[in-house]
Amino acid sequence: MASVSHSPVAFTGKPASDLLRSSSNGVRGLPLRALGRTRLGTGKRDLTIVAAKLRKTKKHDYPWSQDPDPNVKGGVLTHLSHFKPLKEKPKPVTLEFEKPLVDLEKKIMDVRKMATETGLDFSDQIIMLENKYHQALKDLYTHLTPIQRVNIARHPNRPTFLDHVFNITEKFVELHGDRAGYDDPAIVTGIGTIDGKRYMFMGHQKGRNTKENIMRNFGMPTPHGYRKALRMMYYADHHGFPIITFIDTPGAFADLKSEELGQGEAIAQNLRTMFGLKVPIISIVIGEGGSGGALAIGCANKLLMLENAAAEKLKITATELCKLQIADGIIPEPLGGAHADSSWTSQRIKAAINETMDELNKMNTEELLKHRMLKFRKIGGFQEGIPIDPKRKVNMKKKEEPTLHVDLEGEVEKVKQQILRAKESSSEPPLLHLNETIEKLKKDVDQEFSEAAKALGFEDKFAALRADYQKINSQDQIVDPAFKSKIDRLREEFNQNLPKSPNYESLSISLTC
Repeated sequence: MASVSHSPVAFTGKPASDLLRSSSNGVRGLPLRALGRTRLGTGKRDLTIVAAKLRKTKKHDYPWSQDPDPNVKGGVLTHLSHFKPLKEKPKPVTLEFEKPLVDLEKKIMDVRKMATETGLDFSDQIIMLENKYHQALKDLYTHLTPIQRVNIARHPNRPTFLDHVFNITEKFVELHGDRAGYDDPAIVTGIGTIDGKRYMFMGHQKGRNTKENIMRNFGMPTPHGYRKALRMMYYADHHGFPIITFIDTPGAFADLKSEELGQGEAIAQNLRTMFGLKVPIISIVIGEGGSGGALAIGCANKLLMLENAAAEKLKITATELCKLQIADGIIPEPLGGAHADSSWTSQRIKAAINETMDELNKMNTEELLKHRMLKFRKIGGFQEGIPIDPKRKVNMKKKEEPTLHVDLEGEVEKVKQQILRAKESSSEPPLLHLNETIEKLKKDVDQEFSEAAKALGFEDKFAALRADYQKINSQDQIVDPAFKSKIDRLREEFNQNLPKSPNYESLSISLTC
């Protein structure tokens, strides 16, 4: 009996080249050229072939243009980032304690507009009001209460982590994923350069509007976010990149799913790992830092805070935390908060990073680890049971500093009423009123000069000189050069003796006007 092939299909009368089996030119091991003429087993029926038309592949729309600019800020890979400039400028948000001064500013603008429409000169009064307004604004932000600083830290327009990163870095590439679940958008990590030096950046990312806040989960990370940060910490430690973390979160996301995925374990793992990293670590609180959600990326050699940042429940301000040696430095903010000038704030952050990193780079690995450990070991030494003065015990709440906006509002109304009265009383055109003012000023100056001449004994000399001039003028005679020199000598003599006159000060004031 002849041997039969193990294949269920027998091929006859075809060259060996047609029997090449390949995944690229055959279907289930059958050559394409032989499909139409093959027989199954010993049957007489032909094999029915079904041809399928392949769908045309979709063309990819890449986020960058065909000829991207290699010198674009942040590098070409920034086109891949989902963080883009907002198409619409965010609406201004006025906090509760800012409303009196905002209303006052509008009233000053109305007063300036009224003065311009009437044509009256009230510039001195308006400048004085504006100076007092700026002083009141400075006093308000200099004496903010803790809860007011918390409100500024939670301001909807406050710059986020990525805002600061793109402002201070020349190039930044975002790195995604924890390789164990999904990419948590509430924590952003990436590599960036500052003045040519590479750093590993990681931080909490809040949204700039409602849509982004929902996508970023309002800056509250899940365990996958902390595991992503942990993976980047190992990466930075392996390659020797210093780590810079930005803290801005109300806390870790505390839903049931996060607890099932090991929220506490992820935070604890980060805490333990950060104490063993051999690279310098700097943490910067740019907003609020609450609970373990902030601590999970906050175990650093140096902790810096923006002036209006808030952390913990008690002693929440940056000043208090510096006194307790929890924070190591305060980064100033512009008047009105970081959202008033985000670029200026970012440059202050950049300067603080460079200064602190220069200090940490002088330490070797052992000194860095010891410095980080001792920083947290000394936290928590407080003495309890200290007796409190009974007078202070009555009301421990810090009183708000008085501001000048109440008195200033009365002055604005006063100037406004002056403008209205002046507008009602002045029926003459503004130009006529100005000419009358100039004529009155001339008369006042002439009177002052007459009094000065009388006091210095020049009245008779001026009278004789005036009579000689009238005589020459009536006879139509040519003025003698000797008479001109006589006038010049008398004028020089009068000017030399003028400071000795009793009314010299009032005369000087009239001349300067």
